[in-house]
Parts: sequence; structure tokens; C-alpha cells
Amino acid sequence: MGTIYKREKTWYIDVRAGGKRIRKRVGSSKKVAELALKDAEVKIARDEFGFAQNDIQIQKFLDKFFEYSEANHSAATFKRYRAVIDHFNRYLKLKPEVILLSQVKAKEIDEYKVFRKGEWVNPNGDPIESDEKITEHTRKGARAHTINFEVGTLRTIFNMAIKWGYLKDNPAKGIIKLKVNDSKKPRFLTKEECRLLLDNSPDDLKAIYYVFLNTGMRKAELENLEWSDIDFRRKKIRIQRKEFWNPKTGEREIPMNQGTYNLLKKLREQNSKGLKSSFVFPSEDGSKIKEKLRRQLIRIAQKAKIEGLTKLHSLRHTYASHLVMSGVDLPTVQKLMAHSDI
Repeated sequence: MGTIYKREKTWYIDVRAGGKRIRKRVGSSKKVAELALKDAEVKIARDEFGFAQNDIQIQKFLDKFFEYSEANHSAATFKRYRAVIDHFNRYLKLKPEVILLSQVKAKEIDEYKVFRKGEWVNPNGDPIESDEKITEHTRKGARAHTINFEVGTLRTIFNMAIKWGYLKDNPAKGIIKLKVNDSKKPRFLTKEECRLLLDNSPDDLKAIYYVFLNTGMRKAELENLEWSDIDFRRKKIRIQRKEFWNPKTGEREIPMNQGTYNLLKKLREQNSKGLKSSFVFPSEDGSKIKEKLRRQLIRIAQKAKIEGLTKLHSLRHTYASHLVMSGVDLPTVQKLMAHSDI
């Protein structure tokens, strides 16, 4: 890649970097010139192959990012990062030769997409543990929009590696997105399906799913709902900031229909005689609810023979769809749902 030469009593190094010839004076020692040449060649190679000055083992970096995310992001965001890192780590087990962060190239990101397309996954896109758990509800391959989201998340993670000085270039930059032709249309329930869902739900879950269907709240909004958020006088539910939680799209108010008003009045009376929890839907010990609401929803939907109901978000879609079908204008629906645009 380079050479050393001597003019009179001075040694020089002669190397090429980035297509340019570079000659540099070193000194009177041939040994020092040889060491300087080796050092220059290493630096040039590191630069050409995208190595940063502080290369790091990829697992050590992912552990560092994991700690950073837990300390700096919301619980929901941290959970999403953790899931993507878990998926990527499963792929890396198939690549034992990839040890350093700098060894992750665009090729590895493209291979990761193929890897996720080949896994057996559950309805949520998470891998199943064994072939014995393959059922009618599992499928071969995560959906294209899920994989695109995961690649975008990896791009964000590698941007942090660049910021921390571990990488020069982002291996996920410029990765072509998969064509999305496998996404499901938003599911919403008919009035009859709503009745079937509630009729087949135990009392505690019936109250929760009823409120989902009649307010359009997000899962985190319902989980963090406290009695101080309920304005019975004005028949309003306030989605507002708290010391331990911030709403995804800011604060807003949701009007209560008479059924929701009556249900919450009853629950408050029961709470005042029992747990006296600050949460509207608490766990048995009075703390924030820990129930796996999506898992229970799928189980109840199967029992009630409601096809295609696998996401809590479908109850939010149902609320919005029924508002539109009842003649509520779109700007009002947008405001009630806290959507950024119509």
C-alpha cells in the first residue's frame, strides 16, 4: 500500500489514501519511518473500511444502548427497542464471525430482513419457540411493514453508535424497504360483534373492553387512568400528564356517553368500599393493571367466534368507525382520537 524512501539524511513515507498520493517527512531513523508507514496503512484501512477509532464488540455496544434506552426512553419505547435488539441478536447467533460493531455492514442488514421473513411468528410478529407451537394463528415470516420498522429502529440504534464514536458509517442507511403488500386493513367490530365480545368477557374485563369501545382510548391511556382524571360533573375523561407517565399525543378530553358514565360511577363506588386504589382499573393489589389485555382479548374473541380480532387497537378503530357511521364529522373524530391529521 505504501513505501518509505530516503533523501539525503531524511526518511519519508509514500502512501495512497482516497485516490491521492501522500508523502510525509518522518525523520532520520529508518526504523521510525517503517513504524510510521505501518501506522499510516492501518489508519487508511480503518478509514476505507468504515472503522471508527473506538471499535467495540457488537454485544457490548447493544448492552450499552440497552442501558441508555432504559434510562432515557419511556417504558413503551424501551420495550420496542428491546424487542428489536432481541430479534437482531437471534440473527447474530447465525453469524459467529461478526464480533465487532464495525463488521456489521449493509449485507448483514439485508440478511436480517431475509432472516425475519423466514421465521415462524405469532400474530404480533414475535418468533415462536418451537415447531410444536405452530397453530392456525401463527405464520411464516414477520410482515413487511414490521420488518421495515425494525430496520428503521436499527438505523436509529446505529446512529447512536456513530454519535458515541464507535462507527463511522451507518450500515442500515440506504437499505431498501420491503414492499408492503401483506398488511391487514384496520379491523373494527360490528355492533353485534361488540355485544358478543362483552357477553363473553368476565366482569372485570367486560368493564375494560366497554370503556375501550366507548372512548377510543389507547392502551397506555387506560392503564394509567386515575380517578382524578374522571370529571363526573362535566361527564369528561381527561387524558393528562402525570409524574410517572406522559400521553403519547398530549392532553385531551373525551366525552362520556351515558353507559360509560354509569359504569364508571359504579366502579368508583366499589373502589371506595374496597381497594381504594387511585387507578380506575387496578391490579388486585391496587397498583397499575398488569393484566395481559391483548392475550385475553384474543382468547375471548376465539370463544365468541369473532374472526380477525387479535389487537386491542381494533377496539379503538371500532370507536372511530362507529362515530363516522353515526355522522360525526372527521375533524371532531380527529380531535377525539388525538390523531395528528385527518
